[in-house]
Amino acid sequence: MMKFSEKVSDFVDRISLRVALQCTVVTFGVCGMVLAGAFVFTGHTVLENGQGGYDYPGNPIAQEMPVAEVFSIDTDTNFDSYVESENELSYFSYRIKQGDMIGRLANQFNITEDTIISVNNIHSSRTIQIGDYLKIPSKSGILYTVKTDNETIDSIAEKYEVDAAECASVNHVAHNVAFEKGTTVFVPDAVLDAVTKQEINGDLLKKPIHGSWYKSSSFGWRSNPFTGKRTYHNGLDMACAQGTTVYSAFPGKVVEVGFNSVYGNYIIITNGTGYKALYGHMKSKSPCRRGQVVNQSTVIGYVGSTGMSTGPHLHFTLYKNGKLVNPAAYWN
Repeated sequence: MMKFSEKVSDFVDRISLRVALQCTVVTFGVCGMVLAGAFVFTGHTVLENGQGGYDYPGNPIAQEMPVAEVFSIDTDTNFDSYVESENELSYFSYRIKQGDMIGRLANQFNITEDTIISVNNIHSSRTIQIGDYLKIPSKSGILYTVKTDNETIDSIAEKYEVDAAECASVNHVAHNVAFEKGTTVFVPDAVLDAVTKQEINGDLLKKPIHGSWYKSSSFGWRSNPFTGKRTYHNGLDMACAQGTTVYSAFPGKVVEVGFNSVYGNYIIITNGTGYKALYGHMKSKSPCRRGQVVNQSTVIGYVGSTGMSTGPHLHFTLYKNGKLVNPAAYWN
């Protein structure tokens, strides 16, 4: 007859064996789930492209034109292997690194500087920074936004003096298709106009005061020096010594010379491409006459304090296509 202590020992041994078997099953089950999950996960391609705005390593892709295939590319990859056909337009994204310049990138990818500037809507070459992404197309050209309804490939090609057949092929449209205003068209081999390139490179405007000065009042909202109220200042105040020489900020034509109670002695100059500048508070009437052609070396007046002014300074207002803009964003 089995002793009580032996029965207890036998019971404990059977329980331990059962627990061990259960733990083994659970362990294999968990391992199986992990392995299955690993197989499922590795069965999908992990995209290096940034998606949804998150900061993944690699290049985020944005398709800008329905006719263009967009893909990412490593800078060490042979670019030519990605161009499938002479008339197919493709884009890839490139992340700017230290030492990159638009001219160097254009040479590297065998396209024009105008192409990179236009496709990426660059308004100032000084604003691109390390880490920014650029879209690089497979061929040279610019993006054109249709200005009026019923423009066609033929009319656009004629405007830019490029091949209409290639333009139609790249955009996958017929020659006589009428575009709606606002439609974007890629124009192969087209170039930007000279004024646009000057603006982008910061060469369009030169500071009207070539000597030393300081900004006594910025463009935009400020506390009015006469009323103390918050008002919108439509120009930039450049404070300096009385009698300092004032030059034209860009080549153009004088359209008005005069005096009023606000700007005192002033002169207005336009360049005929949408830019117009007002120079105010000058010491005396400008030596220039209406209709005179000027350049950036032309003396148009001298700093004073005429009109509504608290002291010697030049008030400089800049218009672009009839709209006020900040002059500091346009000069070099």
